[in-house]
Amino acid sequence: MIRRDALIALSALSVLPSKILQAQTRSQTMKKEVKTDKAPQAIGPYSQGIIANGFVYCSGQIPLVPETGALAAGAIEDQTRQVLKNLAAVLDAAGSSLDQVVKATVFLQDMNDFAAMNKVYAEFFKAPFPARAAVQVARLPRDVKVEIEAVAVLK
Repeated sequence: MIRRDALIALSALSVLPSKILQAQTRSQTMKKEVKTDKAPQAIGPYSQGIIANGFVYCSGQIPLVPETGALAAGAIEDQTRQVLKNLAAVLDAAGSSLDQVVKATVFLQDMNDFAAMNKVYAEFFKAPFPARAAVQVARLPRDVKVEIEAVAVLK
């Protein structure tokens, strides 16, 4: 009888680490909203960013100045700088940074702006650079010249 009870107790202990691991995995997969007033507020049913599974997924940022809500006027370089400042603010609020970005997607109104956008982009990112796609789209919100979204690792 004692031997049977000992085997039952041991088998219960062997299941315990699995249950703890399952609970930890569930808590790591829960998503958490990222919200900051240092970047433009979401104007629809989306979040500035979402934290899940050790990553932060940032919504596309356009060149809105957070303090005024006005568009950053000027050339593609000026708009790209504002977009990347907004993206950095969302990442900072999430506990990450531009240095932690692993994937970015650049949406351009005109692919002829690629070289000018790329020059500014290189001011904000360091090697190893994130994986990236850049595409020309038919239209962007508020008819801006550039929008950038990103995925980053949490620090």
